[in-house]
Amino acid sequence: MIPAKEALVAEVSNGYRSLVVVVLSPLAFALVFACWTIFAVLGIELQDALGFGDVAFAVLLAVPMLTGALASLPMARLAERKGGGRVMVGCLLLICPFLWWIGHAVDYREFVAAGAGLGLGAGSLAAGLVYVARWCPRQRVGLALGLYGAGMLGAGLSYLLLPLISEAYGWRMAPKLYLLPVLVVAVLLWLFADHDADAIDKLRPSSSRKTYSLAITSLFGRQVWRLALIYSYFFGAFVALTLWLPGYLAAQYQLPLKTAALWALLFPLSGGVGQILGGMLADWRDFRTLRWWLSACVLGCLFLLSYPSFEMRVEGVHGEVMVHISTSLSVFVGLLVVMGMAMGIGKGSLMRLIHRDHANEMALVGGLAVTLGSLFAAVVPLMFVLGNEWIGIRTAGFMFLYGALAVCMLLMLWDHANPSASLSS
Repeated sequence: MIPAKEALVAEVSNGYRSLVVVVLSPLAFALVFACWTIFAVLGIELQDALGFGDVAFAVLLAVPMLTGALASLPMARLAERKGGGRVMVGCLLLICPFLWWIGHAVDYREFVAAGAGLGLGAGSLAAGLVYVARWCPRQRVGLALGLYGAGMLGAGLSYLLLPLISEAYGWRMAPKLYLLPVLVVAVLLWLFADHDADAIDKLRPSSSRKTYSLAITSLFGRQVWRLALIYSYFFGAFVALTLWLPGYLAAQYQLPLKTAALWALLFPLSGGVGQILGGMLADWRDFRTLRWWLSACVLGCLFLLSYPSFEMRVEGVHGEVMVHISTSLSVFVGLLVVMGMAMGIGKGSLMRLIHRDHANEMALVGGLAVTLGSLFAAVVPLMFVLGNEWIGIRTAGFMFLYGALAVCMLLMLWDHANPSASLSS
């Protein structure tokens, strides 16, 4: 019976699955992420046109993340039952009417509602995660998950194209032009994805399959939540900064929006490369030691990014000396590139670790990690704005990220002091 089973596995593994795992699934994620970042670029023009404030702008950025958080876990579970390919196609089709709506909306509430609809595309992210984890080669799980996570490079598509489209045809045309690639990728997924997601599961003896209730029970374990929380920081901080950076750079350095978007592009690019590298590293090296160095690197970058420009008066030998300290644009972007690379490596490594320890509950544990990360991503833009409004310091958002990472590192220190509860046991 075993040779027959192996033959069936090989038969199921033939066809176009490698195309879907390596190309179409990351491309679907990239398009969804590009749609999420529409407001990161167009929102500034909307803010000028409709006259809403910074808090309303932060809410506009946060709403897709919030609805995405609500959709991730149910969609991941649905992908486990009905097939990741089907759910990815459904989520891509689901965001199409909301893209059209953005091109015709006339007031702020309509844009918020349409943005909430775009957030449902997070179901494609969670479903794709289940699909890639299920069908990728066992020896290259980290690399496959890293390639999939590198779909966050879709933000670069928005950074590059939206300012050009807005200049040439007006901003209302931009979301409509996204419809064609979204529909094309949905059709390709429908044609080439393996929609019988249970083909391999049917080969396993029934005694090896966990029931859904047991999988739910596993979510209450400390190990699962600590792993998901640490991943949520890297994921959420990266997503939130990707959304916020074009507007931040434009305001902080008095740049045109198009120029600010091009500078901001370096952050998701470095993160995408880091995600692939992190997955590759995690295929042969445990993340337990690496996470300390990555976290320390990000913490150092956030410390420097948190410092606002300031002047210092020094009593010198020949009188007062005024010292002005500020971070230049090139240094600021350089720190972002280093931090983006470290965050990408962290995400890739952690997702591989989640798969290693919880491959049978990938839909639940991976969905939980994406849910928590999306919730964190929804909070960060609000913290940036509240820092501006209440503290009066534009870099307060980086201070918040610094404090949140410090908490995560304390959590990791606790893990190190309690080997029996280690994340990488």
